[in-house]
Amino acid sequence: MALLQDLIMQIDDTALRERILQETDKLVKQKKFGLVFEEHLPECTPLYDMPITVGRKVALKTGYVRDIYTVLKIDGSDVICESRNTHEQSTFQMNEIVVVAEFGEPIYPTLKLLDTVENAPDSDLWHTLIEADNYHALQLLEYLYAGKVDCIYIDPPYNTGAKDWKYNNDYVDSSDAYRHSKWLSFMEKRLKLAKKLLNPEDSVLIVTIDEKEYLHLGCLLEEIFSDARIQMVSSVISSQGSTRDGLFSRADEYIFFVFIGKSEVTKSEDDMLNEGQSSTKSQLWFQFVRTGKGNLRENSKNLFYPIFINQDTGKIMSIGDPIPLGVPKETVKVPEGQTVIWPMTADGKEARWRTGTEVAKRRLAKGLLRLGKTSRKASGWSVLTVNEGTEKRIERGEVIIQSINEVGAAVLVEKSGGSLRAPKTVWNKTSHNAGWHGSKLLSKFLLDRKFPYPKSLYAVEDALKIVVRKKNALIIDFFAGSGTTLHAVNLLNSEDGGKRRCIMVTNNEVSEDEAKALSKKDLHPGDDEWESYGIAHYVTWPRTVCTIKGVDVDGNPVKDKYLNTEIDMSDGFRANAVFCKLSFLDKTSVALGRQFKELIPVLWMKGGAVGKCPEFYTEELPQMMILPENKMAVLIDEVYYQEFDKELDRHPEIKTVFIVTDSESAYREMTRHYDGKDCYQLYRDYLDNFRINTGR
Repeated sequence: MALLQDLIMQIDDTALRERILQETDKLVKQKKFGLVFEEHLPECTPLYDMPITVGRKVALKTGYVRDIYTVLKIDGSDVICESRNTHEQSTFQMNEIVVVAEFGEPIYPTLKLLDTVENAPDSDLWHTLIEADNYHALQLLEYLYAGKVDCIYIDPPYNTGAKDWKYNNDYVDSSDAYRHSKWLSFMEKRLKLAKKLLNPEDSVLIVTIDEKEYLHLGCLLEEIFSDARIQMVSSVISSQGSTRDGLFSRADEYIFFVFIGKSEVTKSEDDMLNEGQSSTKSQLWFQFVRTGKGNLRENSKNLFYPIFINQDTGKIMSIGDPIPLGVPKETVKVPEGQTVIWPMTADGKEARWRTGTEVAKRRLAKGLLRLGKTSRKASGWSVLTVNEGTEKRIERGEVIIQSINEVGAAVLVEKSGGSLRAPKTVWNKTSHNAGWHGSKLLSKFLLDRKFPYPKSLYAVEDALKIVVRKKNALIIDFFAGSGTTLHAVNLLNSEDGGKRRCIMVTNNEVSEDEAKALSKKDLHPGDDEWESYGIAHYVTWPRTVCTIKGVDVDGNPVKDKYLNTEIDMSDGFRANAVFCKLSFLDKTSVALGRQFKELIPVLWMKGGAVGKCPEFYTEELPQMMILPENKMAVLIDEVYYQEFDKELDRHPEIKTVFIVTDSESAYREMTRHYDGKDCYQLYRDYLDNFRINTGR
């Protein structure tokens, strides 16, 4: 590289020389090891709610979104456009095109309320489904919940080449030479935003994947979450397997767990591998004589000592002192009426005990050192003890000393009925079968509506249960698919009385077959009928509504129970949810009052989505909003601060306060005594509060 720089310095053109030096400097700084992939242009964003006007950048709704045109003239429904690539002019119909934003062009998001389902009117807990491109939804969520998310669970596109995902509105198939690097570019941007959302002190990221990208994903996670602890689990999802021509039949998928801060797995009686065996009693007593490598007397000078017993009663009477190496054990005096036991191997060699005399005497005093019940061998009675792990379990109350028997030995009982253990890295549970508890379960609620490869409800619930310890956790899934994650959160809350909140994000893509059928009817993305068949409207939200109400899409009760519970599906869940669409505001045409009305759902989510999202009907801008049921308040006109402050005194339940002011010093003065409340400054130009997509 030094030689190359010397050669560059010989270039006479100063500007060219500096430009080449800058580019070579970038190459020098690039990593030499790790994951290297082609950086692709960021995705463009179609803005369906943005009006088409002269000068706008647009693209065909059914075309490649990076084929950008500039609007030159509008004549009724005819829109005359110029191609940015070829500069050729074309005329399109207004309903054929959509405004687009490129990466780095600021856009102004808001949330449009589409629908709600309320099955717990006395609860202030509300889940949220957001219809959106997940990249921009994540940018908005970063403003709302940076560093506050306890768990992110995602099931991203597996990049199988079978048209299972799009990049820039175009399917990526197996013949695409850049298939893997496009996928990595796509994932990298989203995972970097996900990292900003997660609580750095205690949170976990869960990502499922198959063999097509698990190696690349693992390297990407190691790069982005370099300070985290990462493990990969192999999870059996179909005992029948999925046939691969000339290859092994795939029966599993992989789950990456990224542990951030002090997050850790929760131990339970279920080790996730040995189904039907996990709840059996664990071994509590072990041979006190050391076995295996290093078990002989000469390997440890202080672990060869006598144990004196009453052979008639089978009781240990005392522990003798260690005898030096070379001193025959026969020289030790045995108390009258007692028998001595020495650590011996099965073939008669002198061995050693597992612990020193201090630990042995302590355990003997507690009844944790005893003779084996039936082991009268040629070498004498065997001696049994607990290990250090069992001693700690006794201290924690997981194992109870129920009583001390007649020979001084403890009678141990496991309080939980089975040992608590960490789940293994291979999961094999019939409840995780994606066919039985994914597709078939989904059909109970959605009937004949199809969704390819939904997760088993119980597989997602187990993954969350193992790592989400907080019963009031905030859980996000920005590849929501059919909505399994919110379903699993509701089931988990029903089982343990938790108040975990779930935010799901999904786009509203229609399947390839549906797109062809709708196109034949001269329909386009953005048309009501087209949108009604998209995944958010046709699958994710209906599943959310049906599972909360306990009915199918026809309104009939679902007569079944959730697996291994007494919870009837027909009872639904005591939960509420809101369905929103991520929309974008036109800064040049939106009035101040309208801006505020449009942004209320965003402020509601910022305040923790407590209670039903308030609706704002009047066009006249109020001076303040006091919303006790949402535990939030907004001061819109700072002239009325005194009245606002008195209202807050009357409503101590309000926990989130928004102050509209361009003066930071005024904001600090107004909020200085609001201890215990979350306070946020809003600028008078409401759109500037939520500008995203700036390329930072």
